[in-house]
Amino acid sequence: MGNPKPIQSPTDPFASVPLPSSGTTSRRPRIEGLPPGVSRDIFGGPEGQQPSRPAPASTAAPGDGPSGGALPPVAPPAQPWPVSQGKPEPSASRAPAFGAPGGSARPPAFVDPEPPRRRRVLPGLAVLLVVLALFAYLVPAVMMSGSVLRGTRVAGIDIGGLTVTQAADKLRAELVTKINKPVTVEIAGRKETIQADEAGLELDVVATIGEARSGFPGPLDVWQGLTGTTELQPKLTIDTSQLVRTVEGLAKGHDKEPREGGVAFDGLRPVVTEPEDGVLLDREDAVRRIGDAFLASRDTAVLTLRPAKAETTPEAVAKAKAEAQRAVSAPITLAIGAKRATLPPATIAAHLSFVTDGKGGLVPRFDAEAALAAVERDLVDESQAPRDATYQIVGGKPELLPARTGRGVDDRRLARDVARVIGKQDSRIVPVKLAVVRPEVATAEVSNLGIKENVAEFTTTFECCQPRAVNIQRMAAQLDGHVVKPGETFSLNDTVGERTRETGYVEAGQIVGGRMVNIIGGGVSQFATTLHNAAYFGGFEEVERTPMDYYAARYPAGRDAALLYPDRDLKWRNDSEYGVLIKTASTGTSVTVRLWSTRRYDKIQAVESERRAPTTFRRTTSSAPGCVPTVGTPGFTIDVTRVFFKDGEEVKRDEKQTTKYRPQAQVICASTNATG
Repeated sequence: MGNPKPIQSPTDPFASVPLPSSGTTSRRPRIEGLPPGVSRDIFGGPEGQQPSRPAPASTAAPGDGPSGGALPPVAPPAQPWPVSQGKPEPSASRAPAFGAPGGSARPPAFVDPEPPRRRRVLPGLAVLLVVLALFAYLVPAVMMSGSVLRGTRVAGIDIGGLTVTQAADKLRAELVTKINKPVTVEIAGRKETIQADEAGLELDVVATIGEARSGFPGPLDVWQGLTGTTELQPKLTIDTSQLVRTVEGLAKGHDKEPREGGVAFDGLRPVVTEPEDGVLLDREDAVRRIGDAFLASRDTAVLTLRPAKAETTPEAVAKAKAEAQRAVSAPITLAIGAKRATLPPATIAAHLSFVTDGKGGLVPRFDAEAALAAVERDLVDESQAPRDATYQIVGGKPELLPARTGRGVDDRRLARDVARVIGKQDSRIVPVKLAVVRPEVATAEVSNLGIKENVAEFTTTFECCQPRAVNIQRMAAQLDGHVVKPGETFSLNDTVGERTRETGYVEAGQIVGGRMVNIIGGGVSQFATTLHNAAYFGGFEEVERTPMDYYAARYPAGRDAALLYPDRDLKWRNDSEYGVLIKTASTGTSVTVRLWSTRRYDKIQAVESERRAPTTFRRTTSSAPGCVPTVGTPGFTIDVTRVFFKDGEEVKRDEKQTTKYRPQAQVICASTNATG
């Protein structure tokens, strides 16, 4: 080990005391064990500041100084370090670093690493506010979730806080009665009441609930639910087809058809009908106005009658009257070779009419076919007359009666010739010609169609001796013997045609659009119902059928058929490979339809559901002209399904048909004080 060198005393007394670093706090450091003779005052000055460090006395020799002692010279007074007043220090690129040559003699200012108190408090407050806000939103949001937003009202009915199902049930129970207010319609000063069910008004509960906010609410929803209310309007729908029928019923009671001028005969006396203008209810406008009134919850609707002008003129009527007087002044003789037939004035008058020509005038029209029925045998042998192919029931079995081509008077030509000579006074002889007349239904059309057995029949009853019975019997007679070919679609309106007085129909009561009105051919819906049920149990395909608005006990529930020309028809298709013969029979109190073909099924059954959703009928008194009293009947809904059986097993079934009957009001006519 070498000799140790003597310990050298530091020439700088501060070398043994470490200066505070940037990580040191601003508090004055506590310095222990200072060398003898060194006072703490050398560290004086404001807290956090250090005195200037004396320059090292490297060049001073021991003993130099005023006292000539060993102590260093007295330090100059402490100078505080300057503090920056918000101005940035010069960058390193512009000023030398502390301690570097040419640099500043003072150290940089210390940076306080500890933030002020407010900087520590503000973030905490912000976090607390966020937590409170989330808490204030989530708690009520969870409570409101799964239900309709609180404060939601529909037409004044509060559904807030309810589940969707509960809200729907409450609306059905409370809102239906609230919106089912009748609308009073005014037509030319007369007022009538239209009930909501007559207009086909229905509450769309699903759409109404769909407008309300439900599920998990957002912040705005929660605020709305806690502080306000949400008003919703009920969603209503109008069954346009029902409203059209109601308007049609209104029109029947208010229409005044224009009356065309004409000339008819009372015996041999010409009777003049002067032309007269009329008014008709504007159907389309009425449907729109009544529908708008119900949807907007208005109490009244004013409907419009439009003028309808007659085409004929009074001058044309006067001219036709003079021509009619000449027409029955003498008989008309029909001649073919040596054969003669006479049309007496009474026959001429019975089959002569004057109709509008569409230009304001009147022209004669002679029904030669009907007039010949009584006299054609005098001109043509019966054995030569044509005959349509048809079937007749002999011994409970259908037998084919083949068609036959024959000869007959050309009725179209005869009608033109008679109309030309009726105005003449001199020559009243009309030469006629025979023509080959082919049958309208050929044998080939109806033979070999498998018409061999009764496949279905149905009967309905009615009260005796009413005008409607005449119409039912007349329609049955027109349809008797009609054959529906395989694949053909049968239309009752197309086959029978419009019901008119000329075709044998009379005025009778019929429900049209919920109102009992008198129309030509009233009551024929009963025949349509009878025919429909025969086709139903015959297994034929239904194409078009309109159920009746109200239930009548004389008809099977869910299987009735309304008939009105030309709007409501009954159509069914012969979807078999066999022909179908329609045979009808009627009495004073019943009508029966039998269908003859080849049986395809052992049995066809109508499966009915229970009658549900009953609705009570209202009572009303009417003093309107032509009031028809009715017996009130309740409404209900029923389902009917047709099931087909063969060999004792079910082979198919139709889709379920749902019929909703409306309650029919009891109408008491004030003028007669009678009830139906």
